[in-house]
Amino acid sequence: MGLQQNTDHIQTTHIGSLPRPHDLLDLLKAKYSGRPYEPSELDTVLTRSVADCVRRQVASGIEIVTDGEFSKPGFFTYIRERFDGFESRPDQKLALFQKEVAAFPEYYAEYFKDAMMGGAILPIAPVVCIGPLKYKGEDKLTTDIANVKAAARAAGVPDHRVFLPATAPSGVGFNEYYKTEEEYFHALAAELNKEYRAIVDAGLLVQVDDPFLPDIFVEPGLDDGQKKRRAEMYVEATNAALSGIPAERVRFHTCYGINEGPRIHESSLAEVIGYVFKVNAGSFSFEAANPRHEHEYHLFEQVKLPEGKVLCPGVITHASNIVEHPELIAERLIRFANLVGRENVMAGADCGFSSQALYRTEVHSTVVWEKFKAMRKGADIATQRLWREG
Repeated sequence: MGLQQNTDHIQTTHIGSLPRPHDLLDLLKAKYSGRPYEPSELDTVLTRSVADCVRRQVASGIEIVTDGEFSKPGFFTYIRERFDGFESRPDQKLALFQKEVAAFPEYYAEYFKDAMMGGAILPIAPVVCIGPLKYKGEDKLTTDIANVKAAARAAGVPDHRVFLPATAPSGVGFNEYYKTEEEYFHALAAELNKEYRAIVDAGLLVQVDDPFLPDIFVEPGLDDGQKKRRAEMYVEATNAALSGIPAERVRFHTCYGINEGPRIHESSLAEVIGYVFKVNAGSFSFEAANPRHEHEYHLFEQVKLPEGKVLCPGVITHASNIVEHPELIAERLIRFANLVGRENVMAGADCGFSSQALYRTEVHSTVVWEKFKAMRKGADIATQRLWREG
C-alpha cells in the first residue's frame, strides 16, 4: 500500500487553513498594520496556538493534521515574506472570478463590503515580480516545521501524518521581469523546490496548493489552444518544483474559490482532472461538497484513477455554516469508493476555512470543529459499510 492509501478505514484530513485564535489575530493585525508589537510574544503565542490547533484537530477526529497555516496571514503576504523579487501593488487589479462578479454585481458589492473582506486590516495587495526570484523563507519555514512537529508529538501524531501547505508556482503574482511566462514559472519553481524539499526532508508531507489551475478554463479571451498550453505550463512548473521528491510524500489541492456565492462561472472537474493527474503527487483534493460540483463524482465512471493514487474529495464545504450530516458524508465517500476503490479515498474539505486570516471567515470558528466531528462520524459509517459489512 502507498503511504497515503487506506488500509482498514477511511482516513480524515482537511486542506490547511483554520481560523486563528483572537490573541494570535491581534498580534498579526498589529504586525501587518505597522503598530507596535513584541516579536517574542508573537513567537510564543504562535507556538502555543499551533499546539492547541493540532490537539483540537485530533480531538475532532482529524488524522492527517497541519498547523492551521497560523504563521501565514494570507497568500500574498506569504509570498512577499518568503521570496525576494516581488513587490506589493495594492492598485493591481485581480482577475478573481470576474465573470461571476459581472453577472451578480449587486450581490458581490454587498459581499466584498460585509463578508469576506468586511473589517479587513489590510487591503488585498497582489504581488508583482520585478527582479530575480530568490527564496528567503528558511527561518520562517524552520519555525513552522518545529512548531507543527512539536504539536504533533504532543498529540500523538507521527510525522508522516502531518502536512504543511505551500503554494504552487501558478498564480504567484504578475511577471514584469522575466522575458516569458515559462521562464518566470520555472524560475519560481526552482526556488519553491527549496521549500518543498525542506518540508519533506523533515519527515512531513508537503501539500501543493493550486487554486488557479481551474481558472484557466473560464478566463476571458483564451481560446482552447491557449487554455491547454497554459494548463500544461502550470503542471510542468509544478512538477519542476517537485523535482527529487517522491510522489507519495506530496498532496496536491485545487479548488474553485473561497467564497459563498452563486458560483455559476466555474470550470468543470472534467476540464481540469486530466491536468491534475499529471502532477507528481500521491493524493489529489478538490471540491466535491460544493453543490455546484457534487454531481461530478460520476466523472470517475469514465476517468481512471492512476495506480496507487488517492482521491481526497471535499465531503464538507468551506462556504456554508450548515454542518453536513454524517450519513450524507458517508454517502459521498462511498460513491467515490465504489468507483476508485475503498483504499483510494480520503475524507477532506473543499478548501481551507481561513485562507485570509485578517478577513472575516465564511464559516464561524465554532462551526468548523463541528464539521470536522461530522466528517469523522461520516468516515466511520463509510468504513463500517465498506470494510465490516462488505
